[in-house]
Amino acid sequence: MTKQMVYRLMIYLSGLLILALGLTLNTKAGLGVSAIISVSYCISLVLQLNFGDVTLGLYVVFVIIEMILHGIALKKQKSLKKTLVMDVLQIPLSIVFTRLLNLYGVFLPDQAMWLRLGVLLIAILLTGIGAAMSLNMRLIPNPGDGIVQAIADTFHKSVGFSKNMFDLVNITIAIVIGLSVVGELSGVGIGTVLAVIGVGRSIALFNHLTLHRLNELDGLNAAS
Repeated sequence: MTKQMVYRLMIYLSGLLILALGLTLNTKAGLGVSAIISVSYCISLVLQLNFGDVTLGLYVVFVIIEMILHGIALKKQKSLKKTLVMDVLQIPLSIVFTRLLNLYGVFLPDQAMWLRLGVLLIAILLTGIGAAMSLNMRLIPNPGDGIVQAIADTFHKSVGFSKNMFDLVNITIAIVIGLSVVGELSGVGIGTVLAVIGVGRSIALFNHLTLHRLNELDGLNAAS
């Protein structure tokens, strides 16, 4: 294994750790969670199920949808087999990632009201940083990101537009579940709106400040 690949793996794994921390802090702020976990968090609240386990189940659904979309978009192309393998590898990644969510959830307490906004802002920043670090290494994507890319590729839309639409679908589903089951919003709030806006900005800021240096370490500049 080359030195550059070691750096690449270290940055990727660090990104996943930070991303999981950011998402968990988001739930602890109590002001509404990120769109990507809004459905699983809502289900875990209304049905009293483990958040990490529900998220794992949802991620498996994401991977299945990705495989269907890639089968449509890449039909008869040589890259289809490799792409499907990368899709399947997202499942073991999801198992590890959702265990991290549970682990952080045990050690991070729910926050007092006066601390919640600060915790939310930190959560949004960490989510953006973690997502940027893991995505920039171009290895196995988190299913929440992988399905957005699959949608963009299949329907020939930009990743940004696909992400916005996917977030909207997730938020809508979470709202419907909350209102229909318990008669109130569960997991969706001002924090959800701030996360939709803030995570993207955090990714952009992090990339602006560090992407060139990170790519010097991992060799991706030379590869591209």
